[in-house]
Amino acid sequence: MQPESAPDRPRSLLEYESGFWGRGVLVAGVDEVGRGPLAGPVVAAAVVLPPGVAVEGADDSKQLSAQVRLEVCARVREAARWVGVGAASVHEIDRLNILRATTRAMRRALAHIPERPGHVVVDGLPVKNLGWDHEAIVDGDALIHSVSCASIVAKVVRDRLMLRLAPRYPGYGWETNMGYGTLQHREALGSLGPTPHHRVTFLDLQLDLEL
Repeated sequence: MQPESAPDRPRSLLEYESGFWGRGVLVAGVDEVGRGPLAGPVVAAAVVLPPGVAVEGADDSKQLSAQVRLEVCARVREAARWVGVGAASVHEIDRLNILRATTRAMRRALAHIPERPGHVVVDGLPVKNLGWDHEAIVDGDALIHSVSCASIVAKVVRDRLMLRLAPRYPGYGWETNMGYGTLQHREALGSLGPTPHHRVTFLDLQLDLEL
């Protein structure tokens, strides 16, 4: 499907979903986190809200502090009809490329929803080979409530993983940069070398850009 241009922010928080709920159609909002880091997996989430239900505080995950994300994520999980989470490992990212790995993570997230939604909406551009008919909306994580909820869940899940890995691989700063290519992270790569959780293809690209 062709990408939809970003609509104006809905007049009502649930305006987008309400158009489908009024026809008895469940909506799954899907988003991913972790396309850009040098280390760690890419994680996707799919959230199906019950008709008429909004989650207080749910917004684009990038606009929320870590503590607020944790609180809102708990509310999403409590309020949602279904929450599905999927990931693709660094090995899959290196073998498939990041776009295909992201698609795989999204497919896994949707596969964890036991009740097939009648409509799927994803943030950004259309996802080739997703395996689900879907609508793609640029800035959907800021404009569509169920996608905002999915972005928060995906971010919290991925951050928790990187926080668990950080003490096992000290020096890279994963407890704060979550695997993204900060100066501390890049300097640690120079002195410590890569770990099994680094994306080899991303490191090769970075090296090419620095030459």
